[in-house]
Amino acid sequence: MVDIIHKIGIQAPLAEVRKAVSTVAGVAGWWTRETTGEAKPGGAVQVRFTNLDGTELGKIAFEVLATSSDTEVRWRIVSGPEEWLATEVTFTLSQRDNLTTVVFGHRNWREAVEFMAHCSMKWATFLLSLRQFVETGTGRPAPDDLKIDDWN
Repeated sequence: MVDIIHKIGIQAPLAEVRKAVSTVAGVAGWWTRETTGEAKPGGAVQVRFTNLDGTELGKIAFEVLATSSDTEVRWRIVSGPEEWLATEVTFTLSQRDNLTTVVFGHRNWREAVEFMAHCSMKWATFLLSLRQFVETGTGRPAPDDLKIDDWN
């Protein structure tokens, strides 16, 4: 299995960062505006990606997994791109002073493929959007996200 891993610091209390990665409104503020569902352990969340003219680019659904503490959020992908099925997205949070560190993982890819490289870069841009959202109140969720290649 192969993992995507990124680390980013956010100038905000841990509780604010956790809210941004563990609620529907939070996820809609930094990943994609079209986020629906129940973001509680055992709940399901659906996200939809479109381009600026509204053409659908893709849909993903994930189950929110129970977490053992307030410092971890975990999702299991249940529908979406074939390469994503049964992978997990993790956010491990820690705080020192007013800096919350997020160690992000998109884990358990079957193999490293070109699509994984695309997704790694996109996750990096979305983590910058997360930081912007938490620190300023305005992120860059899809469809206003940073475009990186011809796949989006």
